[in-house]
Formats: sequence, structure tokens, C-alpha cells
Amino acid sequence: MCGVVGISGVENAAQQAFLAMYALQHRGQEAGGIVAFDGEDGRLHKGSGLVSEIFDPESLKGLRGNTAIGHVRYSTAGGSDPANIQPITARYRLGELALAHNGNLTNQRALRTSLVEDGAIFSSSSDSETLVHLMAKSRAKTVDDQVMDALSHLVGAFSMALVVRGKLYAARDPRGFRPLILGRKGNGHVVVSETCALDILGATYLRDLEPGEVVRIESNEVHEIGRLDPAPQPAPCIFELVYFARPDSSLWGESVDRARRAFGRQLAKENPISADAVIAVPDSANSAALGYAEESGIPFELGLLRNHYVGRTFIKPEQKDRDFGARMKYNPVRDVLAGKRVVVVDDSLVRGTTSRSLVRMLKSVGSTEVHFRIGSPPVRFPCFYGIDMPTKGELIGSTLEVHEIEKQLGVDSLGYLSLEGMVSAVGQAGPYCTACFSGRYPAPLVDVEEGLASEDGPAL
Repeated sequence: MCGVVGISGVENAAQQAFLAMYALQHRGQEAGGIVAFDGEDGRLHKGSGLVSEIFDPESLKGLRGNTAIGHVRYSTAGGSDPANIQPITARYRLGELALAHNGNLTNQRALRTSLVEDGAIFSSSSDSETLVHLMAKSRAKTVDDQVMDALSHLVGAFSMALVVRGKLYAARDPRGFRPLILGRKGNGHVVVSETCALDILGATYLRDLEPGEVVRIESNEVHEIGRLDPAPQPAPCIFELVYFARPDSSLWGESVDRARRAFGRQLAKENPISADAVIAVPDSANSAALGYAEESGIPFELGLLRNHYVGRTFIKPEQKDRDFGARMKYNPVRDVLAGKRVVVVDDSLVRGTTSRSLVRMLKSVGSTEVHFRIGSPPVRFPCFYGIDMPTKGELIGSTLEVHEIEKQLGVDSLGYLSLEGMVSAVGQAGPYCTACFSGRYPAPLVDVEEGLASEDGPAL
């Protein structure tokens, strides 16, 4: 999962991209970068770490121009090699090109094999670089046609910002797996992964790019240059609403906060329990926990506090301490939890390791009962469309039944939101991609079908 920013026709575009990347930091904390264009000439600065660690006033000052793209990275395909940090830049026969991509291509290995056989030399293991070579290979005469030609070869999930010869392009795959938002700032335009990035820029929301739509943005004008072959039906990722997006964003016309509250309310209907307090696993489950409390009538309490200052790495004690990571991240509020029957609401349950630690933590401060409620169905299948999930064998919902998970976590009861209940709670913008819950993959898994990738999940 990554965050994408594109700016066109806005003074000091790189500084605006920097601010938008701050708002999208939750979509990628591993690396980031900005390339700014003054005319057709681009200047790039990128590195590993958080946005605040990569950029300073001096580096931003050197990124001149009124067009820029930015990217925050959370590695999926390609892994964490520094060569994979985006934006990707290259110079080909029609000029300089830069690319920022959110999503995963499910035919990237097949494409790469074909391109290498034709003489392409790749400088990274990122699937995003495939588009650069497809652009260079295209025999189309104009940049617009080359963009359309290159995109037409891609299968899977892609929301992209692309600059060629100083002009900004934006594209979304035919199923619309990943969000891409169009906004206006002054006389210019911006494209971002979530509306929360528009807010920090003081930009006005115009619309979501539609699935399969490809546009060219030049200062104060947006031109649709084509549509990719339509999918049988759109399939925006429902896990964006469950977990990934910020609660103050709106995706596909749906408020993320309202969606999560709806999940929580439906969860309470499907999995009622007698208890004294509802608490959230902060921060992504806060809205779902509020919804559960609203529907059940059980008071919502701040029972767990999250430490927002834990860095990307920390030194673990030499002795093996299975609860150390959870204690670094969360702290229980004893006065709220002692002697109470507690409902713990989380957005999803993936491996279960943190949840086991939380249960022990809650019991250690005197909670008499701990009931886990999950605001989504069991995660049973890997994602091939841009969310870095564990392989199928590591997914607790894939290997164990609910009663077995309940026993392994050490909870008094465990309840999941049903797939039907989840989809019905936010049905307005559907149908959605629910592949990680249902195993039904909307876009062909070309590399898997051709034996180039594992069915157990994308190799990093």
C-alpha cells in the first residue's frame, strides 16, 4: 500500500506535495520522494524513512516548479530495496518521465520477462518500473497515445500519477481497486490517494477518478485522454474502509468514519454480549468501537492508549519477550479495565500475535472477562492488489476455525462481522473487492496462473 500525490499549476508544487504526503503518511512509512518539474526538467529527492526524515527546507527549496508528484511507500511488490523508492524517473526518446504508483500488477512478472527478452534493462525489482519500459517501447506517436498504450498492457491494481515532459497524467485501473481523488487548488489541480490530503492543502474536492479513466492535467485544465477497457464491474477494495484509509477521508462517496461505525453497529447486532465497557484497539478501530457501543448500549471507554512516538525500529530485550512489541505500542488504563467485563473491538485479525498479547495485558490489569469483536470477516486469503498481507499460511483465519482462534487468543468469546453484514453496511459504493475475505479475485492473477508467482501470496 502506498500514497500518491500529483500537483499541476500550483506555485511551489513540491512543498504542496510534501504537505499532502504528511497527510498520507499512514499509507507508507518506509520511504518517500518528490520529483518537481520546472518546464520539462525534473529534480528528484527521495530516501528511506518518514516524510519528516527525508525532507528539510533546503531539499525542498531545490525542488523548483509548479508541477510535482510525490509518493510514500509501504513495500509490497519489489520489497524494501532503495532502488524501489518512488517516484521512478527515466529519460526516454520523448523526454523525462516520472511515475508514482499505488497498487500491485498481477501480470508484472510476465511483462518483465517479455520486456527483458526484448532487451529492456531493469534497475529495480518494483513492478512499477514495468510501465517505464512499456512507455519506451511504445510505437505510438504522441505522449497521450503512449500512456494509453502502456497502461493497456497492465493487469491488476494501479492508481498512478505520471509526469511526461512536464505534463501531469493520472490513471486508475479498470476495476478501481485503489482510490485516486481529483481536487482543485487555486488555478491548478491536484490528485491524491485520499481526501484528507486535500484538506491539508486547502484544496477543493472535485471528484474521484473513475475506474479505467486516464486524464492529462495542464494547470487549470483536465483533459480525459481515454478509457481503458472496462471491467465487468468496478471492485474498489473494501479493506481501505476497514483499515487502511484515514477516518477523516471519504472514499468512493463513503465517509470512512461512517463506514467503520456502520461496521461496528452491524457487528453488535450479529455478536451481542453482556459487558461493562467497549474499548477499541487504537487507532484504526476507534470508529468501529464507537458504532458497537452505540448499537449495544454498552459504554465506550478509553481502555487502551496508543504510544504515537514508537519509531519504525526499536531495540528488543535480549530475552525473548512475546509481549514486548504490544507493550511498546499500547498501554492499558487500569482504572477503566480493573474488575470489568470488556468488549475489545479491532478492525481486523491477521496473524493474531498482537491480539494474544493484548488479551494477556488486559487480564493482567484485572479485567474479569475479555470478549474480542472484529469489525470484518476472517482474513483468509492473501492480497494480490497492493496490500502487504502475510502469506496464506501465516493468516490465522486461514489455518484455524473461529473456535480454535478463540482458544488460541485466550479470550472469553470471539465474534467476527459476517461478509454479508460488512458489504451490506456500506453497499452504496459497491460492489467491492473482498478477495482477502472471500477468495474471489476480481482481476486475473496472471503471474499465478502462469506459474510465475505463488498462490500463497506475492513474493516480496
